[in-house]
Amino acid sequence: MKKLLMVVVFLLILIGCEKKEGEIVVGITQIVDHKSLDEIREGIEKYIDESDYKDKIKFLYENAQGDFSNAQLIAKKFEKECDIVVAITTPSAQAVVNVIKDKPVIYSAVTEPISAGLMLDNVVGVSDEAPYEEQVKLIKDICPKAKKIGIVYNTSEANSIYSNEKFGEIASEYGYEVVKKGISEINDMNLALETLLPQVDVLFTGKDNMLASVYPLIIEKANKYNKIVIGGADLYFEQGAAAVIGISDYQVGIETGKLLVDCLEKKEINKINKVKNIIRKIDNDKVNKTIDLGSTNKKDK
Repeated sequence: MKKLLMVVVFLLILIGCEKKEGEIVVGITQIVDHKSLDEIREGIEKYIDESDYKDKIKFLYENAQGDFSNAQLIAKKFEKECDIVVAITTPSAQAVVNVIKDKPVIYSAVTEPISAGLMLDNVVGVSDEAPYEEQVKLIKDICPKAKKIGIVYNTSEANSIYSNEKFGEIASEYGYEVVKKGISEINDMNLALETLLPQVDVLFTGKDNMLASVYPLIIEKANKYNKIVIGGADLYFEQGAAAVIGISDYQVGIETGKLLVDCLEKKEINKINKVKNIIRKIDNDKVNKTIDLGSTNKKDK
């Protein structure tokens, strides 16, 4: 009887896993779990929920928990189980394109897809490149006496390397000295901040998955050295930055949802082999600005 019950349960599981006729399976993979990336996913869901594909798409979600090897395993799983794959962030997108060659792949929140190796025939996506000059001007407005801007970033993330280089170039054009500290592991963040903060007048935190996961520590250290933190993502303002200016993560998700529908409308899903590469950038009027003109970080707010 016990064996019979186990067989019945197993069969029910198999039935539940079967793909329904006409159903489109869309896999969404993201490199780590934090609010910024979750808002992108919510934007995708919202757009699809209001589209003609609302009842036709089944989403599968996977999170690599910050581990690229996990992202590769997810990519292999999605290759077998999904019709289209959406990869949120550069590491997840790179893992997916290394595996999936004959199905549409949509990247989201990839700052610079060219250097990331994503310009492939079956790949489309949404860039979230930051408004660097506006970010520099924000620092100038809030910290008019500042001369040295500090940056800490993840050297293992292509997005972070590229965006901080671009920010640094523009900051230099405005006469700032930019002091950078790159790290490859979260455990190095404490020492990096202890080394960097005494050298600078203000700390700028660009969009970076590693930074987002330890932002309370960044604010704690900045307050210790009485340094203002300016951020490049909405999430940072909520976690204590004095001011932020950057692309709306939710809007990135909406634009990704639009691109997903674009892919679906090219052909029937089972006939899609290749789609033209598109870099869809968020319009300037979609840039989210959150400014608190207080002189300190929001440690008591």
